[in-house]
Amino acid sequence: MNRTDRLYALVEELRAISPRCRSATDLAARFEVSVRTIERDIAALQQSGVPIYPQPGRRGGYVLDKAMSLPPLNFTPAEAVAIAVALGRAGRPPFARHARSALRKVVAAMPGRDGERARELAARVRLFDQAEDDDRAASAEIARVIEDALQHRRVLRLGYEDGKGALTTRDVEPGVFLGGRGGYWYLVGYCRLREDVRVFRLDRITAAELTGEPCPERAPDEFPTDIPDAIIRNPVFD
Repeated sequence: MNRTDRLYALVEELRAISPRCRSATDLAARFEVSVRTIERDIAALQQSGVPIYPQPGRRGGYVLDKAMSLPPLNFTPAEAVAIAVALGRAGRPPFARHARSALRKVVAAMPGRDGERARELAARVRLFDQAEDDDRAASAEIARVIEDALQHRRVLRLGYEDGKGALTTRDVEPGVFLGGRGGYWYLVGYCRLREDVRVFRLDRITAAELTGEPCPERAPDEFPTDIPDAIIRNPVFD
């Protein structure tokens, strides 16, 4: 995560738990940086006018002014658990870490005891362990690099193992993510090695790095997704 993204994420993390606080040690572990880096980031945010204040004491830390926190959301405890169940049954899809972060914010912003009731209800729900799906999932670091490339429109350099076990290195312009049955996820992108659109199963990607090169403009419909048995739909926000 680059510094700009981390600064934004820090504000969102503190916003989600406001008026509670979070220690620099906890934030450093959350963002996988040093405590000193977190302290510098917080100072930079304070200088830019973000109302973050230190809270002294053994359980102290940094707190965001409650005026900047999310208003109470009208999710019921059962609705919050339904979201958690849906995320749990999705295994480890792209943007899974963002989904978990969003769910924490939803629960933290629920009014009164609703958040606690949601946690109590969730403790009474059990999901089958999707170990088979997890074994086929891309590593967290690889998934993070691919997410960043798709979000910021940057060319990827991938190490890829095809169905026959052949290993290649390819520069790829990421196009779309595709979810399919059986826990598989795919990246559809323009492969410069093959000079055509190709489909890469995420669990077969052995390495991924950002090249820093911006992707040429290509519309999503330039990336065909004709994979047998694939579930093809867009996320719905309304």
